[in-house]
Amino acid sequence: MFESLSDKLQTAFDGLKRQGKLTDKDVERAAREIRLALLEADVNFKVVKQFVDRVKDRALGSEVLESLTPAQQFIKIVNEELTALMGSASTKLTFSPRPPTVIMMVGLQGSGKTTACGKLANFLLGQGKAPGLVAGDVYRPAAVDQLKTLGEQLGVPVYDEGTSADPVDIAKHGVKWAQDKGRDVLIIDTAGRLHIDDKLMEELVRIRHSVKPHNILLVVDAMTGQDAVNVALQFQERVQFDGVILTKMDGDARGGAALSVRAVTGKPIKFASSGEKLDNFEYFHPDRVASRILGMGDVLSLIEKAERTIDERQARELEQRLRKATFTFDDFLEQIQQVRKMGSISSLLGMIPGIPAGKLKGMQVDDRAFDKIQALIQSMTPEERSHPELINGSRRRRIAAGSGSDIQAINQLLAQFKQVQKMMKQLGSGRAPKNPFQMFGNSS
Repeated sequence: MFESLSDKLQTAFDGLKRQGKLTDKDVERAAREIRLALLEADVNFKVVKQFVDRVKDRALGSEVLESLTPAQQFIKIVNEELTALMGSASTKLTFSPRPPTVIMMVGLQGSGKTTACGKLANFLLGQGKAPGLVAGDVYRPAAVDQLKTLGEQLGVPVYDEGTSADPVDIAKHGVKWAQDKGRDVLIIDTAGRLHIDDKLMEELVRIRHSVKPHNILLVVDAMTGQDAVNVALQFQERVQFDGVILTKMDGDARGGAALSVRAVTGKPIKFASSGEKLDNFEYFHPDRVASRILGMGDVLSLIEKAERTIDERQARELEQRLRKATFTFDDFLEQIQQVRKMGSISSLLGMIPGIPAGKLKGMQVDDRAFDKIQALIQSMTPEERSHPELINGSRRRRIAAGSGSDIQAINQLLAQFKQVQKMMKQLGSGRAPKNPFQMFGNSS
């Protein structure tokens, strides 16, 4: 997300960078462009006004106007104010010293609440916790089935009483069940509505009073933009939630919800969710998100993704093979699979400094290209993967046919592999490759 906002902010900054020294008029002009960019991103208008006023107050002082690098100082102020707008620092869950820690999930129907329950359970598994799930959305039979399916996928037990029991009783019985089962965290899925009404709120309040959850998390669809603020305010008034989970972060180019919710409600955004995969779920880091918006990258998140997904044993074995100057198609395939575990290529590129989110719009980044590569490699025999020099004309035709591709594709893959193999040999010998991006075609 944030592609459009990032692009417009970069345009505003480019105008400043061309000025050796900034005047009040330059700052006013940049502030005006930032205001328009935020409003177009569907950020709450009150939030926009307060944000721009703070930036102007700081930028019109000696800190910027008398600086040797005024444009950089201005961008630094915007970065700091963006970070403060979203909460300065990430906030964690509150865990009870006496398990189970009870987490109550609330939100409108269609916000991705049930999926978020599964993703949170998976996240907690990665933290060494033993979560359990409670199917409390009795008004939508598919929600109970969906939660049970997610539980089976994760190996996480799910408590349910079907769709005829009182949700308050289900939640209460679920806590006792979690105690008996030795689950240290209990995630309660609750009913949603297409819109907020008294019946929904009364039920949620009753559940809150009954189980006294340690965390109440509001699930908000990031694609709803400024409407998310209105929803959050109503839930805050009645249910008094502790934090927000923003879902569908990969589907919204505007980002108004992320930049408005915390500023209006005072409640932190705790988690960001994107994509369909259960592991596309992470703590929300305001400083990192601000850096992404401004094209500064997010190296820390990239490193964390790598640490979570890359197999240490396989990495050590690859290192040993590189030292022996051996790199096969099996190694190549293994590396592709490891990278793909980290997420889409577009999302990874957005974390690299110097690539603003807005610049990715024009880039042709198709993850399906990796599917084609995998199919080609998997159509090779074990001997061909280890010794690609054996792949003659007849073998190329067989591999192409077996993968549903053509001769040109296998020829291109073999040429790319030779480049990668050469690069890996250089790395194994301790020499850095002259052009590490050459396998991807022409590069500057």
